[in-house]
Amino acid sequence: MLDRLALLEKRFADIEMEMACPDVVSNVKRLQELAQERSDIEDVVMLYRQYKNAEKQLCDIHSMLETETDEELRIMAKQEIVPLENTLERLLGELKVSLLPRDPNDQRDVIVEIRAGTGGDEAGIFAADLFRMYGRYAQTRGWNVEIIDKNESAIGSIKEVVFEIKGKGAFSRLKYERGVHRVQRVPVTESGGRIHTSTATVAVLPEASEVELDINPADLRVDIFHSGGAGGQNVNKVATAVRLTHIPSGLVVVCQDERSQLRNRQKAMDVLRARLLEAERTRHENEVASERRTQVGSGERAEKIRTYNFPQDRVTDHRIGITMHNLPKIIAGGLDELIDAVAASEQAKALESELV
Repeated sequence: MLDRLALLEKRFADIEMEMACPDVVSNVKRLQELAQERSDIEDVVMLYRQYKNAEKQLCDIHSMLETETDEELRIMAKQEIVPLENTLERLLGELKVSLLPRDPNDQRDVIVEIRAGTGGDEAGIFAADLFRMYGRYAQTRGWNVEIIDKNESAIGSIKEVVFEIKGKGAFSRLKYERGVHRVQRVPVTESGGRIHTSTATVAVLPEASEVELDINPADLRVDIFHSGGAGGQNVNKVATAVRLTHIPSGLVVVCQDERSQLRNRQKAMDVLRARLLEAERTRHENEVASERRTQVGSGERAEKIRTYNFPQDRVTDHRIGITMHNLPKIIAGGLDELIDAVAASEQAKALESELV
């Protein structure tokens, strides 16, 4: 592993030298390629340099102890050994994780689809809660949220909502959220104080570019219609909503959130590409399915991943068997601790697979 890290560090230095060459500076395409490659390995190289620095400090201390006769200096030096050894162990663990194969979609923007499941109106209210939760989480990360389509009722429940989240690393974090979410609480409409159980499904799709997925216009049926729901006179009077039907797959995408027909069509195409890319990825994974898939929830969206229990103020992630409290904070967008725990578990599984 250390040999591989040394090669990466050498490549990093070579890239920096090449980027400084006049011929490369004037070649925009090559400069962008090098900048991207440098960015891809910079974090792991910086981590490796921290490891080497800590290792050198530890080596210097041991060398000093072999020759130093001043007892006070020897005591001071010995006190530094354990913290440095702990630092080396931590950095080594981080380096192992950093060398794991990366999900090529991690840096992509995402399309999130939330649908009410079992539970009637309460399921729709829970779907709305999840929508707000992800919106607030996106704000804490500095990401932008754009609604593509939303089917909501007068009481504030949501039957289905499709929205786009744009931001660096959006898929790397939100991919752990896909699956069935369950809520246990007393609905506002429940006069007897009984706890109800409802569900909502969350799908998280990496956005696909036109280059990756070229859709033949002949395979599309495009319908233009008047937007429904709130939105003002213009939205309801002018036909701006777009429905795309991909004839070969039967996939249907609707976008009516924008006032511009062109913008609605562009957003609908983004969703269609993402769904087609996800369908292709799932098909490929099913063909080459291994004993343990590295992506959480892949092809298993019917599986319950998390329960939000309001009476007991707890959230349980069933994939890793972890329970956390302070549910109001979590439902208000404080998801990092939960996502970090699931990500760490997945990394541990991946490391285990690498060692087999």
